[in-house]
Amino acid sequence: MITRILASVLALSAIVTAGSAAAEVGSFPAGFSTQEIGTNGTTIHTRVGGKGPAVVLLHGYGETGDMWAPLAADLARDHLVIVPDLRGMGLSAKPPAGYDKKTQGQDIAGLLDVLKVGKVDLVTHDIGNMVGYAFAAQNRARVTRFVLMDAPLPGVGPWDEILKNPLLWHFRFGGPDMERLVAGRERIYLDRFWNEFSARPERFSEASRVHYATLYAQPGAMHAGFAQFAAFDQDAADDRQFVAAGKLTMPVLAIGGAKSFGPMMATVMRFAADDVTEATIPDAGHWLMEEQPTATIAAVRRFLDARR
Repeated sequence: MITRILASVLALSAIVTAGSAAAEVGSFPAGFSTQEIGTNGTTIHTRVGGKGPAVVLLHGYGETGDMWAPLAADLARDHLVIVPDLRGMGLSAKPPAGYDKKTQGQDIAGLLDVLKVGKVDLVTHDIGNMVGYAFAAQNRARVTRFVLMDAPLPGVGPWDEILKNPLLWHFRFGGPDMERLVAGRERIYLDRFWNEFSARPERFSEASRVHYATLYAQPGAMHAGFAQFAAFDQDAADDRQFVAAGKLTMPVLAIGGAKSFGPMMATVMRFAADDVTEATIPDAGHWLMEEQPTATIAAVRRFLDARR
């Protein structure tokens, strides 16, 4: 069964206007501020806005925290919304090391300590899922609800079978020349992800592609991106230890794109969490916030509001 499902997977790993057919790069709502927060030996570029219960939004590879602008606008009506760029990505500092997800989970904990924020809801995508899980596993009482979108967790559930999918060659793309091969060709490299992992590539707009390719062409950015994948073996070992310590007990929403990870997202999370709700976004590949922002925002909002 797992093999059949994996055969249809298109992706695991800008900003959009909610409801638009073609995503465009936009801005966070008025009232959001940006802060450079020093923590855990690095500096994290962070957007903060709104009032109410805190929610943290963690992006994935090929994007930055900018991807969350439409969701942030919706949630800021009744939440304190915190949107960092992950270590080494976007406008955050790009240290030479620390790209295992356990360390990055500690980045998020330290960031929240600086902001004097205790408990949070957590919404994550792609690499952000992995960082978010590591944060939640190390801070179980601190996460009230957890939404994960369209990417697996290293070492959890059918991870070894997932690694066999030829579409995921980039998980093992490495060696001494990888950065030199991509230098000056960042857009070519990233277009591969945006095109092949979309249900309809045109939904990942030209403006978004230019925006993110520029950010990933910054000095040290591609090194940091490759380091995210190079850490997967360590992440798998760490995640197995987290699972062995006990499944997560907070409510979890596992969202997959119908033409990407689909229901496998919930299959994976049931190995790591007790209370998992499954959701699939129709007519979407991996890039849920770009391809189907209205449906994705609605699914997240319903889940976060369910406790009220």
